[in-house]
Amino acid sequence: MAARKSSIKRETKETSVSVQTNLDGSGRISIKTGIDFFDHLITSFAKHSMLDLTVKAKSNDNILHHLIEDVGIAIGAAMDKALGARTGITRFSYASVPLDESLAEATIDLVRRPYHKINLSIKRTQIEGMSKEDIEHFFTSLAQNLNSCIHLNVKYGENDHHKVEAAIKSLAVAFRVAASIDKKQKGIPSTKGSM
Repeated sequence: MAARKSSIKRETKETSVSVQTNLDGSGRISIKTGIDFFDHLITSFAKHSMLDLTVKAKSNDNILHHLIEDVGIAIGAAMDKALGARTGITRFSYASVPLDESLAEATIDLVRRPYHKINLSIKRTQIEGMSKEDIEHFFTSLAQNLNSCIHLNVKYGENDHHKVEAAIKSLAVAFRVAASIDKKQKGIPSTKGSM
């Protein structure tokens, strides 16, 4: 099997972002965005999806929204590229992850038809210095550029930090299983013969 690795560089007037990933890694992680809570979320995603992930990002215009959006775009695009033709993968997965009083569920189909429905149930306007809309936009940008069908729902919770962290971890676990190689699967996991 070919190595499922990729590198993406996204350079704009607004940001500079580079991402390297290895889907068959061991959870080696280096995340530097300059936003502590954002680094924490991305680190959690890499750790629980068991991929190697390096992210280096800096803002060129000092607008956090642009940086958060472009990091989501670059990580999603890198994962999509590393999946290649998606030959031999499990394809579908589901994960339910609790974090104290919060519970999040992620369902994923790694088919090449981008669709997402994301409900983080955030109440506060800010969490650890990140705006609610920027956190939601990161998840959307990641899902769109992963080129897959993703349903992510925080079922309940009281603490917004816990809700968001449960959401990223459930997405990570669902992705890890869906992207894993299924030894019984021969070729593309679709009756169409293509994804």
